[in-house]
Amino acid sequence: MRFRVVSWNIHKGIGGVDRLYRIERVVQVLHSLNPDIALLQEVTEGMPRSSYHAQAELLSEALGMPHVAYGPEHRFRIGGYGNAILSRWPLSNVHHVDLTIGTRKKRGALKARSRVRFGSHSRTVVVVNMHLGLAGSERALQLDRFLSYHPFERLHHRTPIVLGGDLNDLWGSLGPRILTPAGFSRAGGLASTFPAALPFRPLDAIFVRGDLKAHGCHPPRTVLTRQASDHLPLVADLDLRFDAD
Repeated sequence: MRFRVVSWNIHKGIGGVDRLYRIERVVQVLHSLNPDIALLQEVTEGMPRSSYHAQAELLSEALGMPHVAYGPEHRFRIGGYGNAILSRWPLSNVHHVDLTIGTRKKRGALKARSRVRFGSHSRTVVVVNMHLGLAGSERALQLDRFLSYHPFERLHHRTPIVLGGDLNDLWGSLGPRILTPAGFSRAGGLASTFPAALPFRPLDAIFVRGDLKAHGCHPPRTVLTRQASDHLPLVADLDLRFDAD
């Protein structure tokens, strides 16, 4: 059975070119992409620059995706921002994994289980949304830390896992170096997502493992996707096997 995952750094709803806060552009883009699960980074909560919106709840309501998990990463005197998972299906076992390295900027991953349903069939899919650091050595350490995180490290090799987010992967090397040896495969080919106006860096990615098969992954390039954020979204269509659980 096929379902759709979108990963997107929404840049707090601020346009990458005009620098205007227009969360309605993010809503329009996501509505047009029609995801079943959305992995969103730089989602704000109570920040003045973003009209004090609780963006995870706002997007959930606007998109009709009732199940939400939110992991705040950065807190300020007023408000903050972090990672969010939106889903059409129930989310459970939500965990935040601290990926901060030393005194560098706070980073983390948000992990949850989504009970994917098609008719009378259902199966649990592990969903991971992460935003990694800016330094190459930092990103490698962060992925190593996550992969050794208990109980993630003990998941069966057939357990369906979707891992996506803003990996800040300048050269697209994290997959071959770290994730492929851990059993993950990239959903589709290497795709440039940054900067949205004229993308030439593959900062964002979606990987899968277990009983999941990707049927392509692409960053939609439209006038609106170039305006809504400084990153393009990534869209992956995934097939899930139901003969095991």
